[in-house]
Amino acid sequence: MAVMSLPVTFELTRGDARVLRYCLYGPADGFPVISHGGSPSSRWKLPHVVEAMERSRLRLLVYDRPGYGGSTRQPGRSVADAAEDARALADAYGWQRFGVFGGSGGGPHALACAALLADRVTRCAVLSGIKPADPGAAHSDETALRSRLAARAAEIMALIDAGGPEVPAGPGPAARTDPDAMARLRATFVDGTDGWLDDSLAFGRPWQFAPETITVPVGIWRGTRDANVSPEHADWLLAHLPTARGHVYDGGHLPDAPVYGHIYDWLHPDTRHPAEVPDAAVPSRLPS
Repeated sequence: MAVMSLPVTFELTRGDARVLRYCLYGPADGFPVISHGGSPSSRWKLPHVVEAMERSRLRLLVYDRPGYGGSTRQPGRSVADAAEDARALADAYGWQRFGVFGGSGGGPHALACAALLADRVTRCAVLSGIKPADPGAAHSDETALRSRLAARAAEIMALIDAGGPEVPAGPGPAARTDPDAMARLRATFVDGTDGWLDDSLAFGRPWQFAPETITVPVGIWRGTRDANVSPEHADWLLAHLPTARGHVYDGGHLPDAPVYGHIYDWLHPDTRHPAEVPDAAVPSRLPS
């Protein structure tokens, strides 16, 4: 029988008694980075992402936002609230300076840290990130939204039960034969409904910080074949973030390991920020 090999889960109890659950990846002496997962997601990452993290020069703390994976729900939270959770996690390890990374729905939360913890955040990387919602786009019926998300989660898990791969619409072996894959899927689509709901509600409201005020270097990565997030989101971020630099890779919403490797290298403080390098020296496209 297959044995689960997922990394150890740690817990931090906040002053308001909320619990945050997280995992640590990468070399113990690596430069600290706090990673904000997508919507929905889990602290347990896909094998090729773990491989890239372990090969990096970073110590990545990947945590479950409130409502995901056993982290205590925080109803009514805003995108900006992620900054205080990140501050608490960094303080627990004595990290005075650290980078932040956000994938997809984690992008706004990473940007919140860059805006509100500018004295501590060194660099902010956003992968397949989203822009603020248009005015008036807020979800008005929480019950209906929860029902839609639950239906989508049930649809995905039904495909898994039928022999589908872990990543919906992607290649790969049947996830149901892999206990690690099933644990990641259940954490994301079965136990993460509250987090997914609260993320969706937060995205529809003002983020409670102004992206235009960010002063730390920001890298914006997007794939040429991203079926989840259209290019207009990256375009908006690049137009509104004074310190942002765009990177385009050949691939979808979730890139391959080399792209993650490039992002993790960029996040290390010893790597020169692309804005410091002549345009001709910076590749505009990365291998998938």
